[in-house]
Amino acid sequence: MTGKQRIQWRSMCKSLVLGTLLTSCMILVYCLSTPQIHYSLPEVPVPYSCAHRPTQSQHKSTINNSDTAYTCTPKVDIMFMKTHKTASSTFLNILFRFGEKHRVKFAFPDSRNDFFYPSFFQRSQVKDYRPGMCFNIICNHMRFNAPEVSKLLPVDTSYITILRDPAELFESSFHYFGRLVPFTWKIPGDDKLAEFLRDPHKYFDPGSFNSYYLKNLLFFDFGLDNSLDVNDPRVEEGIKFISDRFQLVMLVEHFEESLILLKDALCWEMDDLLFFKLNIRKGSTLSKFTPELRARALEWNAIDWKLYQHFNQTFWKKVDAYGHQRMAEDVAELKKRNKEMTSICIEGGHAVEAGSIQEKDMQPWQPIGEKSIMGYNLKKNIDKAHRNLCRKMLMPEIQYLTELGVNLWITKLWGHVRDIINW
Repeated sequence: MTGKQRIQWRSMCKSLVLGTLLTSCMILVYCLSTPQIHYSLPEVPVPYSCAHRPTQSQHKSTINNSDTAYTCTPKVDIMFMKTHKTASSTFLNILFRFGEKHRVKFAFPDSRNDFFYPSFFQRSQVKDYRPGMCFNIICNHMRFNAPEVSKLLPVDTSYITILRDPAELFESSFHYFGRLVPFTWKIPGDDKLAEFLRDPHKYFDPGSFNSYYLKNLLFFDFGLDNSLDVNDPRVEEGIKFISDRFQLVMLVEHFEESLILLKDALCWEMDDLLFFKLNIRKGSTLSKFTPELRARALEWNAIDWKLYQHFNQTFWKKVDAYGHQRMAEDVAELKKRNKEMTSICIEGGHAVEAGSIQEKDMQPWQPIGEKSIMGYNLKKNIDKAHRNLCRKMLMPEIQYLTELGVNLWITKLWGHVRDIINW
């Protein structure tokens, strides 16, 4: 057998193996993702808070303006609505480190890294949950279910979320989840995204498995109907529902400004906001939007666009109230500290492709059929004062959840299969 024939046979065998595995895994994931049967839970009042309270010496002084100063205690009761493809993994890393610092109780899922998304969140999905238990932070992916969340957390919990420009979000979601949405398999050509946007109705099937990933994903994540006409009154009602429930809606495009607003609202310290960008994609996999394609993406995701425009306006009202000069100074300070941490922690000072990440524990989760998510190499000789912080800041979500004691057997099983598919 010639070398060329061996390559052809290997390719054919690999395709057969991968096809069989993918089909089996889709069935497995579907079965594991179906909504669970939930039993009626008794109503037990949630305690005010079960957080460890810092001593007076740990209280933080915050300057409101040039004339007034006051002391406050960091707020630790937080509901972070983790939306898809919105830098939420970067913010999750911030929350994990903050939670460890203040010894709070996380409400984590059991067996996987989300609360059985896309089914609506139920308290019974929380690891070791019993009625009346106290939790401080919930932050993993879920399909939002306000009544169930409110029965889990203290009444004065701060509700936080994050949004992203819907055209950019759609591009990222199409890349990341496209292979999990069966109707995309029949889209011809090399640029499937552009072909899809030329005539979405030709390909899109709202009843297809995982179809919600590719239309108004933000609205869907909040537990709302992503198939409505944009002018349907229920869209405005949904936006009002989110506005009434969430005290801060951050924006990916203004991430540092968002963190400064969060610091001000929750009485955090600047050191609590330090971050590295996690789950970033290598540039060669990014689809370049022409103005026409961008307009088509926004039209296709018209509800998300309306949602984003609303909270873009409220965001800048909060910045106005905070003060533009004060905001600019604080953002500059945060960027300076992040740059310092980069020089301390990251080998080479930048992200690298998946194949160049030396330590397995620093390998980020990859989409099916791709190794497009970049990561970091930890410097070898980090001083003792920064060693633990650097590792935590660079640690991908799955590994951090494992370190926090979450049993991720379903996620890890899917990860092994995904690695075989990516072979």
